[in-house]
Amino acid sequence: MKKKVLAALLTGVLAAGILTGCGTAAEDTVTEETTETSEQGETEEDAASAEGEQTGEETEEKGTITIAASPTPHTEILEAAKPILAEQGWNLEITVFDDYILPNQVVDSGELDANYFQHIPYLDEFNEQQGTQLVNAGGIHYEPFGIYPGTKKTLEEVAEGDVIAVPNDTTNEARALLLLQDNGLITLREGAGLTATVQDIEENPHNLKIQELEAAQVPRVVDEVAYVVLNGNYALQAGFSVAKDSIAYEKADSEAAKTYVNVIAVKEGNESSEGIKVLVDALKSDEIKQFINDNYDGAVIPFN
Repeated sequence: MKKKVLAALLTGVLAAGILTGCGTAAEDTVTEETTETSEQGETEEDAASAEGEQTGEETEEKGTITIAASPTPHTEILEAAKPILAEQGWNLEITVFDDYILPNQVVDSGELDANYFQHIPYLDEFNEQQGTQLVNAGGIHYEPFGIYPGTKKTLEEVAEGDVIAVPNDTTNEARALLLLQDNGLITLREGAGLTATVQDIEENPHNLKIQELEAAQVPRVVDEVAYVVLNGNYALQAGFSVAKDSIAYEKADSEAAKTYVNVIAVKEGNESSEGIKVLVDALKSDEIKQFINDNYDGAVIPFN
């Protein structure tokens, strides 16, 4: 299948400038104090120079890690991790994708080292359907699925024949349907679980119509349907806050939230490589956990 990189590599180069200043004085007015100041300045410059050399030795370049990622929140989190990796001598190159197919293909082919956009059920399903050999190198965060208002603002307003838009890929559709079930809108066949589809709906008291769309398209119909059920990253892109805008969402301690942890995925055999281990450690660091908690208003939660 033809691969197409949908966004440019996001790279950053740090540059430093040294500003120096000087003053003038008549030779016959030079005092002991200015001489001491001059000597002190030279000492400080020497120390700064030595410190710069030492810093250069500590950040000796070790290599480049290439990674595919969804725009929000994955790329943003990776950007926050860049300085942490740079301190250890690693350069992180990020390629941004807007779909769920190409990021896995470019990692399986060896074009990129890793990706960061998916949860384990989707990864397992993709491997089974596509014959890829991708594995989980580390869980980083999870994103609570939420029901968001469309033309209806509360679930109490649900009416006969209302339309609800959900993602159409197997694992995310099942997750959406389970959330609808948890909130009393439908009842699924017993045992449907993580493979549930609209065919597994046994009870539908309001004769709701489930509109299945590619995940990125769901937010775009928010003004045309009663409700939408969104992945965390697409909710963020659409400007929704889980805490403020969702009608209902998966709780942090729910089994679904734990099942759908977003991971760093690599080709089997690469999960123990130095670069991947350093990357995972950086993304699980206290600094990144704090970044996530400060920036996503509960839509993204660090995975311990």
